[in-house]
Amino acid sequence: MSSTKKQEEKSSLHPRNKNRKRYDLAALVTSSPELENYVRPNKYGDNSIDFSDPVAVKVLNKALLHHYYGIKNWDFPDHNLCPPIPGRADYIHHIADLLAENNFGSIPTGDHITGLDIGVGASCIYPIIGVTEYHWNFIGSDINPKSIASAKHIVNVNSALKDKIECRLQRNKKHIFSDIIGEEEKIDFTLCNPPFHSSSEDAAKGTRRKIKNLSGKKEKNPTLNFAGINDELIYKGGEYKFIDQIIKESKKFSKNCLWFSSLVSKQANLKGIYRSLKKIEVQQIKTIPMGTGNKSSRIVAWTFLTEEEKKVWRTTR
Repeated sequence: MSSTKKQEEKSSLHPRNKNRKRYDLAALVTSSPELENYVRPNKYGDNSIDFSDPVAVKVLNKALLHHYYGIKNWDFPDHNLCPPIPGRADYIHHIADLLAENNFGSIPTGDHITGLDIGVGASCIYPIIGVTEYHWNFIGSDINPKSIASAKHIVNVNSALKDKIECRLQRNKKHIFSDIIGEEEKIDFTLCNPPFHSSSEDAAKGTRRKIKNLSGKKEKNPTLNFAGINDELIYKGGEYKFIDQIIKESKKFSKNCLWFSSLVSKQANLKGIYRSLKKIEVQQIKTIPMGTGNKSSRIVAWTFLTEEEKKVWRTTR
């Protein structure tokens, strides 16, 4: 593969995404020497890493955060989900564009903007990117105390994140927003990467398929290449049921938030999601396509605010 080919842009990524070009592994190794241990020639003879190896993937993402976002201290237990940075960054950039629509086309930056990450996880990744890219403030919620403790630790050991991210434990697994958003609290947007699988068997099947696609190997008992504990990957009823719960609860907090949103990985779930949104009589729905590599997904966002209420939101926020 030629050097020109190596610098090809991943056109499916957002224009502001720092990783539109192929990874500059030499630069990443300079920032994070540990990565060198995992760089190997791929079948084309180009330097790469084994994306079916969860340790290699985690080290790569550490290097990306250090090199592109200035985050030097990012670690969490290996059994937790290790997020792919480019895809997570895309969600943040699309949310920025959504907020710009209510701000005369200009992306609002700074700590007067607050986002809520539902299921912040041990890695705290969405708040990290939102803080470093747009200087927003964040609330990160999670039902797992260990994930909250890990996210808090990441915030505390990185000066750029201190006083910008508040982690809140959701003690009731049946709730999404209740006991997290205060009655008078204002949130500019919510985001969520919902649990994808409906059962552990479903998760194992998906992982076997992913490993086969990445490495060509058949694994009977695969290790998740992005790791992940049950709370992060599995929800009874899968992705659709989790998003449906977000939708139902969003009605109660309709005036607390400008835009609610969720990632939707399965296109087949859209019909049911739109039906649920119609039931609660939202004012506007946006479906934003996303794509990383060979995978395509989308963000579904909704608001209960009228155009007049959006104007008031802009002037008061």
